[in-house]
Amino acid sequence: MEINAFQRWNSDLANIVAHVGEPIFFQQVFAAIEAQVPVALPQAWLYHKDLPPKLLDHKIPKEDYPSQVDEYLEGPYREDPFFKISLSSPRNNCYRLSRLITGNFEDSSYHQNYYASTGTVDEAIIVTRLGDGSVVNISFMRLESHGEFSDGEYNWLYSVSQVIAELIELHTRREEFVESNLLQPGVDHHIQQGFECFGTSYVSEREQEVLELLLRGYGADTSAERLNISLETVRRHRKSIYKKLDVNSQADLFALFINTIPYVAQAKGQDPLHIYMN
Repeated sequence: MEINAFQRWNSDLANIVAHVGEPIFFQQVFAAIEAQVPVALPQAWLYHKDLPPKLLDHKIPKEDYPSQVDEYLEGPYREDPFFKISLSSPRNNCYRLSRLITGNFEDSSYHQNYYASTGTVDEAIIVTRLGDGSVVNISFMRLESHGEFSDGEYNWLYSVSQVIAELIELHTRREEFVESNLLQPGVDHHIQQGFECFGTSYVSEREQEVLELLLRGYGADTSAERLNISLETVRRHRKSIYKKLDVNSQADLFALFINTIPYVAQAKGQDPLHIYMN
């Protein structure tokens, strides 16, 4: 690293440290990486094995949000190699997509059903495992205009990933982050019941079946197969569910579901959303 770049990194790293625990923390991480390596569409995700992914922060233009986030949450995230490695006890803090892929990536259903539409030619992540079993994954993409990461660029990301992961872990210990994003002790066993009961006060019985599969991350095609109904019927049910629950996207729905988890025990087998809304 050249002396000017080294000085810039030290300054940006100090800035990240200064904003640990603050709402702009992840934006400072994005800026520090972007100043050293050309990247696009940086995103910070929270993954948990029993819950849908949650987008914590991002720098995604409005026009790219549907393809980057909404379509990802429609089900493809389950096939995401980064999602899988993040939740399978990763040994490193940094991974590159090309080094996780076996076989022809372009032939995979993940690439054909989702990734090809993102315009991404390469991607790297910094992974941070948290104490409650969840993971924060920061993604940095490369578009065609950038080309793939060079070995030198990826090696630099790898070299700084441990210190970034340590700062992320410190950030996620702050009370505000814990209360807003992490599962509290004793809540894990309520998640299954939450899947089964969420929204039952507001949607029909058939819509609730579609809703449960939606919350579990299954795409419309898989939901249609599991329920033995047409794809168009699934889409019609999803549209009705969104209207009845007053949400505009799958991300909004997931956030609403996660917010109701603490009310599952109080609901005693009934709809926790009804208690949350009232």
